[in-house]
Amino acid sequence: MSRVTPNESLLWLVRDMRKAIKGGLAAVEQRQRVRFADMVAHARANSPFYRQLYRDEPERIENAKSLPVTSKKQLMARFDDWATDREVTIEKAREFIKNSDLIGQRFLGKYTVATTSGTTGTPGIFVIDDRAMTVTNAIALRLFQAWIGVGGVSRLLLRGGRMAMTVMPSSHSATAVAAARLRKSKLARKRIIVLPVHTSLPELVTKLNEFDPALLAPYASIAKLLATEQEAGRLHINPVLVSCAAEGLAANEYDRIAKAFGAKVGNSYASTECPFLSYDCEHRWLHVNADWVVLEPVDADYRPVPPGKQSHTVLLSNLANRVQPILRYDLGDSVSLRPDPCPCGNPLPAIRVQGRSADVLVFSTEGGERISIPPLAFEIDHIAGVELFQIVQRRKAACSSRWRSQKRIQWLRRRCFRSHWLPS
Repeated sequence: MSRVTPNESLLWLVRDMRKAIKGGLAAVEQRQRVRFADMVAHARANSPFYRQLYRDEPERIENAKSLPVTSKKQLMARFDDWATDREVTIEKAREFIKNSDLIGQRFLGKYTVATTSGTTGTPGIFVIDDRAMTVTNAIALRLFQAWIGVGGVSRLLLRGGRMAMTVMPSSHSATAVAAARLRKSKLARKRIIVLPVHTSLPELVTKLNEFDPALLAPYASIAKLLATEQEAGRLHINPVLVSCAAEGLAANEYDRIAKAFGAKVGNSYASTECPFLSYDCEHRWLHVNADWVVLEPVDADYRPVPPGKQSHTVLLSNLANRVQPILRYDLGDSVSLRPDPCPCGNPLPAIRVQGRSADVLVFSTEGGERISIPPLAFEIDHIAGVELFQIVQRRKAACSSRWRSQKRIQWLRRRCFRSHWLPS
């Protein structure tokens, strides 16, 4: 295989990914080794942070296990030194994400910026180059083919490719950025409807009935609510695919959603740090795109965990994004690696992830009506100053919250009490 360059086209990537799958695990691992070594070399040459971190390491490194671990807190603290482009600074990035009108716009005229919620206690700002975005698009084609095949893709196109997706509207989250980019395209604008996560369920149903999407792309918790509406006859859409995101689903929920819509249901485990991390198969194993990702299940001391055993955390290396290299990054999730080949025949490594469940909060009104709200609708984690938050439902009528912030956030309390989301 030729040496990886930063200018792979979408067509080249799609062809190379097909060759990797056809060549089996050995071909995937070969690409992984070459790309990992190239990314480490690039980081050392262009990032002051990595140059210092790897100063005592050998000249060429193909084995991730020999390198030190990094974390979101560490990288955010060294943001300017971490970037391989000297124009990228934390001050410029913070100024950019303050403006919600810039969601989906190009940062410094050449990059994409996405933020994380800070579920680990440290909100993240991630700068993504065009190479990584192209890899993301190529892998999206890989997962669509795995989920619905050529016939399903044809049905999507025959339905006009109409897509409905849910987003965090006021944040620079990866989904909001993707939605903004799609809506800027004249070709896609009329084929996409973007629904904020705080949209009431009756309004969601009304808009989806009017739009009748061929592709439904909600957060997993919202997919559960919409499946219930479809079962009750209030929602009557006919999607080809329901592509869930951000949260895990129980096995019975996959079957219920698929039956409710008469559609294929796909889910993926990913992160802002690596949006193309994995996708699931019909046996509900998540296949890691190991030709572009290194994922290492480890224990609390960062020692490798054997296949079949649940890890304490997992280390991520993104082999596509050169402007902010993610190498042996503590992602914080607990995973287990399948010890044998997946029965679906996909040679990519298969994992199961613990946590990230699609919970739904259910409240009862004074009139006895039940109202379901996905926790994503609270959007607490995207409010400036909030470092960590928790929502706990203690009874059907109410829930309590805890959050740690740099200052008291009266606006948040007024908003929650007025909406009856939190008890007064």
